[in-house]
Amino acid sequence: MSCWQTVQDYAFRSLGYGERLLPRSDFTLCEHFTLIGSGMIWNVYFGVIALSLGFFFATALAVAKMSPRAFLRKPAEWFIFLFRGSPLFIQFFFAYFLFLSLKSTAPFWDPFTAAWLGALIVLFLNTAAYSGEIFYGALRSIPKGDVEAADAYGMTGLPRFRRIVWPTMLRLAWPAYTNEAIFLFHATTLVFFTGFPAWQQRGDALYYANYFADKTFNPFVPYPILAFYFILFTLVIVGVFGLINRHLNRHLPQERRAKMRIRPNMIR
Repeated sequence: MSCWQTVQDYAFRSLGYGERLLPRSDFTLCEHFTLIGSGMIWNVYFGVIALSLGFFFATALAVAKMSPRAFLRKPAEWFIFLFRGSPLFIQFFFAYFLFLSLKSTAPFWDPFTAAWLGALIVLFLNTAAYSGEIFYGALRSIPKGDVEAADAYGMTGLPRFRRIVWPTMLRLAWPAYTNEAIFLFHATTLVFFTGFPAWQQRGDALYYANYFADKTFNPFVPYPILAFYFILFTLVIVGVFGLINRHLNRHLPQERRAKMRIRPNMIR
């Protein structure tokens, strides 16, 4: 079988398209790259959706935590504390068994026990908590002069937040938020180890890397390929977020623009 035929058969296998049976012997590098790359579709799905939804929830959490009203501030503080204080791996297992218990009460909860939804919710809540703390720190760092200038122009409430507070918050928080985006993308590999099942062998990239390692008894081929894909997508994240950071700081002189410093979290 040619490499091109392998790509045609397995490129979208993780989504349920193409050859249903996995290769059993005589594994080639093309099969490694194609199947692991196919599984990366799910990792990208988890990362992009969780990060996109978590961004807006994190903004709401930061604003609520900054609020002087206790009924808004306290729930935000406890939510951030609980999700930042507990391991992500434990959150996956707790959510799975919670959804599994709810599944017995109503058919509505059936999709929540699958990885595509249940694991996504956990990643969404986790990144929202960490990003919310990042945005909260940025809110506290906004220069008072900016807010006072807005007040002098008669801007209050939502217009002041939308035109002054929120853009400044993003500009200050963006380098740290970029690190959170990278960590979240890497954390999608934990889905493979959780209780959420891979339906009909349609797993993520680590699922296929583990399959090849088990069949060949050689982890030094599939796992470096998996790392290569993650390094490649990390570079994409750094590039995209760097362009956004440049846009957020476009009004500042060159010497005052915030520099992107990627400091991956080795331990969370």
